[in-house]
Amino acid sequence: MSGGVQDRKRRGGFSDINVTPLVDVMLVLLVVFMVTAPMLTAGIDIQLPEVEAASTPVADSRLIVTITKDGRTILGKEDISGRVAAALQAHPKLQSEKILFIRADRDARYGEVARLVALARQLGIHGLNLLVEPGTMPPDTLPSALPNKDGSPSGEAAAPSRE
Repeated sequence: MSGGVQDRKRRGGFSDINVTPLVDVMLVLLVVFMVTAPMLTAGIDIQLPEVEAASTPVADSRLIVTITKDGRTILGKEDISGRVAAALQAHPKLQSEKILFIRADRDARYGEVARLVALARQLGIHGLNLLVEPGTMPPDTLPSALPNKDGSPSGEAAAPSRE
């Protein structure tokens, strides 16, 4: 009576599967995908405005509307120019979460961004987020109408209370 294991031992075959090469290949693939994944989202060339603000972490499953400097409106990777209202109303994730991230080129027309914000408010979206590049702005670019940290109009310091 000849068994399968005894036949393999006589022929010099392996009784166990070596998984080391499989693990090596899987780790290499993992590294390749980790390196290339961030490059896949860089398809739209926009220049975000820089503001003085702390970097805020945002979930990866965010719904982003991009406004380019030539006036195109892009939802995710789909160009929705000319049918923005219909596309936002029909998007199931937007209707369930009511959160929208707006990424506009610094050279985009302000009116386009304002129309998108107004439309989102009309649709009942309560979570509107404007994405910007964190950085520092030169002080001469800040509008003079902004109040100081103590609440006084800019250019004037609040007089300390002597009570």
